[in-house]
Amino acid sequence: MIRVLFICHGNICRSTMAEFVFKDMAEKAGVADRFYIDSAATSREEIGHDTDPRTKRKLDENGIKYTKRRARQITKKDYEEYDMIIAMDDSNVRDMRWIIGDDTEGKVFKLMHFEGEDRDVADPWYTGNFDVTYDDVIEGCEGLLEHLKKERCI
Repeated sequence: MIRVLFICHGNICRSTMAEFVFKDMAEKAGVADRFYIDSAATSREEIGHDTDPRTKRKLDENGIKYTKRRARQITKKDYEEYDMIIAMDDSNVRDMRWIIGDDTEGKVFKLMHFEGEDRDVADPWYTGNFDVTYDDVIEGCEGLLEHLKKERCI
């Protein structure tokens, strides 16, 4: 089983969007049983809160199922337990290092890396543009799934 953890600042917008999008993609590809997929935050600001209503609305618009959840912060133990930790932006990567230490096992990636790009997924909490964020999450998750099919034979 491949354990994937998506990371953003608060764990209510981008990382939850990526979590549910990737679960949906894995299910549609018939490989959901090969994954454990979750998400977390680098900050403690939103701990305990459910997914942002605007993220839910965007997922609803696209027929992607989601469940009620509670935002949580990444832990050092997560680094040990997950195979891939996928951040939405450079700030997430930097902030994670304070919690998990150095990425000695090469588990940390930015989502858009899987699209061959070194750019951030914009935070819709600040931009208000959930459409652009959703498009990036779709592209990044598609790239991630293709990467895993090639590299891990799923």
